[in-house]
Amino acid sequence: MTALAHETLEAVMPKVATPPSDLDDVLWRAWKAMELPEGYHAEIVEGFIEVSPTGRYSHGRIVNRLRDQLVVFLAGSEFAARQDMNVIHRRKVWIPDLFVALDDTEGHVTEDGLGVDASAVALIVEVVSPGSDNITRDRTRKRRDYARAAVPMYVLIDDFDDGGTVTVLTSPNPGKAVYEDESRTAYGTPVAIPTGPAKGFTIGEDITGPARGGA
Repeated sequence: MTALAHETLEAVMPKVATPPSDLDDVLWRAWKAMELPEGYHAEIVEGFIEVSPTGRYSHGRIVNRLRDQLVVFLAGSEFAARQDMNVIHRRKVWIPDLFVALDDTEGHVTEDGLGVDASAVALIVEVVSPGSDNITRDRTRKRRDYARAAVPMYVLIDDFDDGGTVTVLTSPNPGKAVYEDESRTAYGTPVAIPTGPAKGFTIGEDITGPARGGA
């Protein structure tokens, strides 16, 4: 990791020093022992192990359009767009739909090799899946967890919010488990990433598609 990349992350990520609890350890051991059928993955979110299936076509289409464009945008930089990897923070485990992290993550792989430490992650994107549990997980529980881990930016692409919205959350406050700054924009209006390695990248209808019916 170069000094520039290290300084970039240090500038946007506050220090978090909360030790894991006994429950965290129990869940961690259970998560590591799980054997899931193909097409499912498990995360540890706010004190629960949550098992989810692979997203439907429309979900995957948005994620892959986003990743394809981010790969081009980030080319030549010290950061890269990633999928299908565990992001780990103090016995919490997430598998974001997409995240932007240091391209050279060797110094940020967890000791057991199970995933990338959240300290290497500059941006997480979740595309909301249908169903009340999925919606609550992405809008509420993961939002709090990512803020606790001081992930600098959380972007939520949500087909089910008033016809479709893109919400950009910045300025995490780990102690309060909140993002202090929020910008929510309806589908159809391009949304520019305001800070970080993806600054200036635009999420528009070419990624989200047009507005949907409200849900």
